[in-house]
Amino acid sequence: MQTRIKKVYELMEKEGLEALLIDSPENRQYLTGFTGTAGRVLFTGKGAYFITDFRYVEQAKEQTEGYEIVEISSNFEQGLNELLQKDGVKMLGFESRAISHEQFLRYVEVLEVELQRTTDLIEGLRVIKEQEEIEKIRKAVEITDAAFAHILDFIKPGVTEREIALELEFYQKRMGGEKNAFDFIVASGQRSALPHGVASEKVIEKGDFVTLDFGVFYQGYCSDLTRTVVVGEPDEKQREVYELVLKAQLAVIENVKAGMSCKEVDEIARGIIGDAGYRENFGHGLGHGIGLEIHEGPRVSFTSETILQTGMVMTNEPGIYIPGWGGVRIEDDLLITEEGCEVLNKAPKELIIL
Repeated sequence: MQTRIKKVYELMEKEGLEALLIDSPENRQYLTGFTGTAGRVLFTGKGAYFITDFRYVEQAKEQTEGYEIVEISSNFEQGLNELLQKDGVKMLGFESRAISHEQFLRYVEVLEVELQRTTDLIEGLRVIKEQEEIEKIRKAVEITDAAFAHILDFIKPGVTEREIALELEFYQKRMGGEKNAFDFIVASGQRSALPHGVASEKVIEKGDFVTLDFGVFYQGYCSDLTRTVVVGEPDEKQREVYELVLKAQLAVIENVKAGMSCKEVDEIARGIIGDAGYRENFGHGLGHGIGLEIHEGPRVSFTSETILQTGMVMTNEPGIYIPGWGGVRIEDDLLITEEGCEVLNKAPKELIIL
C-alpha cells in the first residue's frame, strides 16, 4: 500500500491539493485494503489517516498499513474538522461523485476549509491493474467459467430464468465467490433481445436463445461473462446471427492492443456487425473495465477517446438485439498487453446446442 499512498501524494501535488478526503468505498479499499463498510481516508501534508468508528477500529489496525487510525464514532464532520484544523489544512479536495448532495451540504456547514471538487483521481490509478489484482480477477473468472460449465446441464425446457440465475449464484458461492457482481441477466426467447434482461419467471422453451450474463466477486475483484446458448436445434437465422457476433468478438481479440483508442477498438466489432446490416441492433458500447467495480474505466465505446494501456482489464461484449425475435451477446474479460491481449476466460464460445 505504500506505493499507492505515494502515488496519491504525487497526484495531490499535480492537482494542487493541500489535502484529500476519500469517501468512495472502492477507492478506500484500493488504498488501504480495508474490507469493512465504514471508513474514510484522509491525506494531508502531515500524514495519511484512516478514519472509522468504534466497530471497525481493530479490523482497521489489522488490515491497513501506513495509516494512522483515527476513531470518530459520532458527529463525523466535527471530528474531521478538528483533525483538519490540527494539521493546519485550509483547502480540502473531496470526491464529488462519491457523496450525496446532503453530505456535501454537511461538509460546507461544518468544515472550516475551502472545499475543492475532484473527479476520478483514484479511479485513474485503478485502471492499470497490478499483478496481485490481476490474479484475483483471474480467480473470479475461473469461478465464473466453472459456473457456466455447470449450468449447461441445468438449462432445459420447463425451468425458469430465475431458477437458472439462482443455480448460478449458489454454485459460484460454493466455489468461493463472495457475492454476485451484479443482478444476473438470464434472458430467453424474445427476451434475449433485451441487453439487460434481468432473470424473470419466464419458462425456457424449445427453440429459445438463452443469454446468460453473470459474474462474481472474489477477494474484492469481479468477473463478467456472457454466453448465449440455444435450446434445441437452431434455425438458419439463429446460426447466422450467432456466427456474426462471434466473428466480431474474435476480431477484437485478434486486433486489440495497448496504444489503441477505445473508439478504434469498438469500431472493430461495430464495423463487422454494421457491414452485415445490423449496426442499429448493436446499441451499446463494446465493453468496460472491471476490477473493484463491475463497471469502471476504461469505457470502451464509440465515443471514448481513452487510450488503452498495458495492464488494463476490459470486457469484449458485442451483441445483436432484434425486438420480437431475440438476441445474442458473447463476452470475455481481456487483459491488455503491449502485443495484444490475453483472454482470461476459458469458457467455450462455439454455439452450444442444449
